[in-house]
Amino acid sequence: MRSDRWPVTALLLTGPAALLGGALAFQHVGGLAPCEMCLWQRWALVAALALALLGWVLRHARAVLALSALAVLAGAAIAVFHVGVEQHWWPGITACAAAPVTGSAADVMGQIMAQPLVRCDAIAWSLFGISMAGWNALISIAIGGTALWRLKRA
Repeated sequence: MRSDRWPVTALLLTGPAALLGGALAFQHVGGLAPCEMCLWQRWALVAALALALLGWVLRHARAVLALSALAVLAGAAIAVFHVGVEQHWWPGITACAAAPVTGSAADVMGQIMAQPLVRCDAIAWSLFGISMAGWNALISIAIGGTALWRLKRA
């Protein structure tokens, strides 16, 4: 076992788990339903956590831990894009926007009901002027960047 990689493994196990736990707490305790891009960020964290667990099982395998860190950074990239959508710096994805509504009343009702319940361009929660996606981006960059930096040094 490479003991010099244990801090990286611990960071990649606890960081994504804490971010996922926080997101789930906001959802189930705070009542903040996630939008489509929020869910994508969660999937990146799930992948990072799974890879970190695999890295731990494989005795702190550097390549697997690096992939875990890259998954965290992929989630950060999605979060940065999400912040841009929230701030209206660029348009969001079609999964987060309402499509044009046309057709009969039944068709219109079906189209309305098929739309996402939570808009990606609406900030549901913020702290110090930074949205939840913004905090996820900052924390994920810190976790992924620190992990890669430590792996390079180890």
